[in-house]
Amino acid sequence: MWKRTDVCGHLNEADVGRKVALCGWVHRRRDHGGVIFVDLRDRSGLVQIVFNPTDCAADSFRLAETLRSEFVIYISGEVRRRLAGMENPKLASGSIEVFVEQLEVISLAETPPISVESEKTADVEEAMRLRYRYLDLRRPELQRVFALRHRVGQIVRNHLDAQGFWEVETPMLTRSTPEGARDFLVPSRLQPGEFYALPQSPQLFKQLLMVSGFERYFQIARCFRDEDLRADRQPEFTQIDLEMSFVTREDVIEMVEGLVKDVVREVTGEELLSPLPQLTYSEAMDRFGSDKPDLRFGMELKNVSDVVHGSDFQVFNKVLDGGGMVKGVAVPEGASFPRSRIDALTKRAIELGAKGLAWAQYTEEELKSPIAKFFSESVLEEILVRMEAQRGDLLIWVADSPQVANHVLGQLRLELAQELGLLEGKPDYYLWVVDFPLVEYAEGEERYVAVHHPFTAPLQEDVALLESDPGKVRSAAYDLVLNGVEVGGGSIRIHDRTLQQQMFKLLGISKEAAEEKFGFLLEAFRFGVPPHGGFAFGLDRWIMLLAGISSIRECIAFPKTQKGTCLLTKAPSPVDQGQLDEVGIRIAPKVKP
Repeated sequence: MWKRTDVCGHLNEADVGRKVALCGWVHRRRDHGGVIFVDLRDRSGLVQIVFNPTDCAADSFRLAETLRSEFVIYISGEVRRRLAGMENPKLASGSIEVFVEQLEVISLAETPPISVESEKTADVEEAMRLRYRYLDLRRPELQRVFALRHRVGQIVRNHLDAQGFWEVETPMLTRSTPEGARDFLVPSRLQPGEFYALPQSPQLFKQLLMVSGFERYFQIARCFRDEDLRADRQPEFTQIDLEMSFVTREDVIEMVEGLVKDVVREVTGEELLSPLPQLTYSEAMDRFGSDKPDLRFGMELKNVSDVVHGSDFQVFNKVLDGGGMVKGVAVPEGASFPRSRIDALTKRAIELGAKGLAWAQYTEEELKSPIAKFFSESVLEEILVRMEAQRGDLLIWVADSPQVANHVLGQLRLELAQELGLLEGKPDYYLWVVDFPLVEYAEGEERYVAVHHPFTAPLQEDVALLESDPGKVRSAAYDLVLNGVEVGGGSIRIHDRTLQQQMFKLLGISKEAAEEKFGFLLEAFRFGVPPHGGFAFGLDRWIMLLAGISSIRECIAFPKTQKGTCLLTKAPSPVDQGQLDEVGIRIAPKVKP
C-alpha cells in the first residue's frame, strides 16, 4: 500500500541519499533511449524522477513505459544529485532527481482537453478553461494564486485577532433591502409567496453587532449582487469585512493601514510606508479625472479655462460661457504621433462622451495645432506653462461640463499610460480618497441618491447643509485605492436615529418605507448605539492585484462567465415543476423581443 514520505517541490540537496516515497501527477514524460524521465507534480511543485533499468524493478520499468500526462502515480526511490551542468535553476528541486525503484499507477487519465502543462492562461481559450476548471486549477500558475489567497486570509485573521476583533458570521438568507444593486432572491417553501435575499454585504448586521456591544467584528464574507459583469466583477464575491465601535475616521484608516502593511510585508517582503497619502474626492477628480486615481505616473489634468476664456476660439468660449470648463493633459513624447493616431484619440474621446478633442503638438521647432491661430503668443505661452508642457509632448483638451471633461480625460490618461508603457516596472501605489459627496442628484429620477449607502455619516461640519444644500455635504467615507483600482472602502456610520431618519427623508425614503425596509435597525437604534465605522476589502480584487493578474476570475476557484453562467456545472439551470410547485412559483412564458 502506498504512503508518501515527502512532497515533490520541497526536495533539495539536503535530501541526497535519502529513500523517499512520492505521489502526484505525471506532468511531462520523456524517453531518452532506454532511460525514462518524468516531471512529477503535486501541489508543492515539480521534481524530476528517473526510471533507469539498472535501479528500477523490471515490472515498474515496464509500467513506466505506459505512463502518460496526468496519470496519478506513486513512486519510491533514492534522491541523488544531478550531474554537473544538468541542474534546472527554474525548479526549487532542480539540483536533485529521484531514481525510482518501485512504481504504482494509482489512477489513469484520458488525454486532457486543455493543456495542464501550459504556464500561460492566454494559451488556452477561457471557455475551455472554465468548462474544465478542475484541470485548469492543476496548473502551477493558478495554484500559486490560490496559495497567495490562502496566505492573505491567514494574515488577515491573525492580524485582526491580535487587534481584538471577533470573527462573527452573519446570515446568508436575509431580507431584500435597497443597497444599490439587484438582489438574488430565494423563494421560501415554508412561507409561500415570500422571499429571502442573498446579502449584498453584511452592512446592517455588522451595525447591529455594534449595537450588541461586540465593539470589534470581522468576517471574510460571501456577498452577492445581481449586476452586469466585467473583468473585476462577479455575481458572488468575497469581502474582508470589519466594523469598530467608538472610533473616528482616522482610527479606522490607521487600523486598515496596519493590516495592509502586514499583508504587504508578509507577501512581498516590502515595507509599506505609512501614513498612506490621501486625496480628497474633489482633488482626485480635478487632478486625475477619477475617484480611484492611478498615481504610478504623472499626466495630471490641467484646467486652462481662465487662460483661454475670451480668445478668438468660439468653441471654447461657448462652453465656458455655459458654465463648462476647458481641461487638458500633456502626453509625453506624443508630439510624434501621426495624424491617424490623433484622429483615433479624438474618436475615442467622442465615444467616452466628449463632443471632440482639441490638440497641439509641442515639437522642438514649434507648437503645431489647427487651433493655434485663434490664440495670441502670450496666451499660447501661458497655456504651455499651465500644462507644464515639455518639448515632444502632445497636448489634448476637452471643452465640456466638468463631469464630462474629467471623465473623458481621466480615461484617456489611463489608456495612454498603458499604450506608452508608463506603468512598466512601477511599484504598487496605495492611497486614500476621502471627503466624498454624501449624495448626488439623479437627474432622471429627480431625487438625491446616496453616493455610498444610506447609513454613511456626513462630516460633522457639513450637517447643517443637509437641509439647505445637500449636494455640498461631504461624507465621512474613505476608499482605499491600489494602482487605480478601488480595493476597499468604508465610512463612519450614522448612529443617531434622528439623523438617520433625516437621511432617509433626503433620499426620498418615506417613514413607512424606511420602517418596512430598515425597521429592525431603526428599532435597535432606540436602545443605545455607540459611534461606529467600518471597512470592507474586495478580497478578490486585492488578490488579483497582489498576484499581478488582470481578472478576478483567475483568483476565484469556480467563477462565472460575464453572462453569469458556470460552464462547469451549467448553472443557472431549469428545475422541475415539482420544485417550483413547492415554493409556489410559476414560470411566465418568454416574451419574444
